Amino acid sequence: MSSPAVLAAKAALASIDLSSYDPEQSRLMDERCILVDEQDNAIGAVDKKTCHLMENINKGLLHRAFSAFVFRPSDGKLLLQQRASEKITFPNMWTNTCCSHPLDDFAAEKEEKDQLGVRVAASRKLEHELGIPQSQTPVDQFQYLTRIHYLAPSDGMWGEHEVDYILFFTANVTVTPNLNEIRNYKYVSKEELQAMFDDPSNSFTPWFKLIARDFLFGWWDELHNRRNAEGKVVAQSLAGIADGSKVIKMT
Repeated sequence: MSSPAVLAAKAALASIDLSSYDPEQSRLMDERCILVDEQDNAIGAVDKKTCHLMENINKGLLHRAFSAFVFRPSDGKLLLQQRASEKITFPNMWTNTCCSHPLDDFAAEKEEKDQLGVRVAASRKLEHELGIPQSQTPVDQFQYLTRIHYLAPSDGMWGEHEVDYILFFTANVTVTPNLNEIRNYKYVSKEELQAMFDDPSNSFTPWFKLIARDFLFGWWDELHNRRNAEGKVVAQSLAGIADGSKVIKMT
């Protein structure tokens, strides 16, 4: 996006009052996301507030993100989180293990070769949100699958418009949740997740529903089908299962 357009987006933001939101979540909105075009070429950076206003999203403002899926090696169950009520966007919704953004604030998270930046960001945010020590999530153990481009409103003011990198990870991890980020978490099997989807009392983030609809269950089957000699699921077994060279536009 051109500099004048970014300046106009920031001007629109000036009228947005965050005082009614949680102070920590409001502070995090000052972090700087990486702006991209629809081919995921980095074209600049702007704060998270500006990126997530529907007024700017509707003008085409697009940023880079990741969705991490952590599976338990022994039984292949997926770790879900329920977003905290304090979250500004999509509060109280169930979603995959961790969804966030590589930041322009950190040089390592801007590195694009072998998706290193999003891997570094995933390790950082798994610790921030779920308290998983970064020693348990080495960046070279994340298996990149593909990228999706989606747009999803949260409410009248906020939403998401992202090129989202999908990362799988398998390990036994120690969860100590940050209650300002998540209100609940649990491991689920495919069948248990499907039952959650079928229960109208549950709500889910739109990106998680899109990924589940088109990709997750098939990949999950393959993860089980490709267990190692010890009977454990291994994320790296899915290398090459998807075309990671393209951005898949989803609606």
